[in-house]
Amino acid sequence: MSASPNPLGNGDCGIRVWRVFTGIVEELGTIAARDGSRLRIAATTVLDGSGLGASIAVNGCCLTLVASGNDWWEAEVSDETYSRTNLTDARAGDRVNLERPMALGERLGGHIVLGHVDGVGTVVNPAPDLRVRIPSHLMRYLVEKGSVTVDGISLTAFNLSPDTFDVAVIPHTADVTTLGVRRPGDRVNIEMDVLAKHIERLIEPHKS
Repeated sequence: MSASPNPLGNGDCGIRVWRVFTGIVEELGTIAARDGSRLRIAATTVLDGSGLGASIAVNGCCLTLVASGNDWWEAEVSDETYSRTNLTDARAGDRVNLERPMALGERLGGHIVLGHVDGVGTVVNPAPDLRVRIPSHLMRYLVEKGSVTVDGISLTAFNLSPDTFDVAVIPHTADVTTLGVRRPGDRVNIEMDVLAKHIERLIEPHKS
């Protein structure tokens, strides 16, 4: 797993060590095959420096590399992770966002992302004027111009409603991530800002 236990149980990241992502997608991979719990993904960039047991975020969900070749890698995905993320919809040929964990000393280009999916949202309007509907109880972690992770992409949200937020998606982001192919009704993985969740936990005992 990543830095802390995941309340939803998703994110099959193997041993429990500190691993964080930034929400800056490194590569668009392709689902090559899905055989029960085994998911094979065609990719090259994220294989550089990724050996057996390495963590790779797939649509924002932290998975562990259990086998690889020159242009593919495989992960074991638990039933819990499938049920709690949009990986349950994965079919051969689908594109997925991929990111390796941030290395010590690298710039934090997006924001701190754990690879633990908090919920699954639905695309209301596609990019460039992206609107996403999420479970309403998650909206308390989002502020105007705050950070949110959608399918592993660090984005800035605005125009908040009780259960939706908007994102202005630039052409580059649409071209190099799955946001370029997402359509109304598509399901997307959502991770809220972990700092907001920690603050909520810290102040909870002091509420009157």
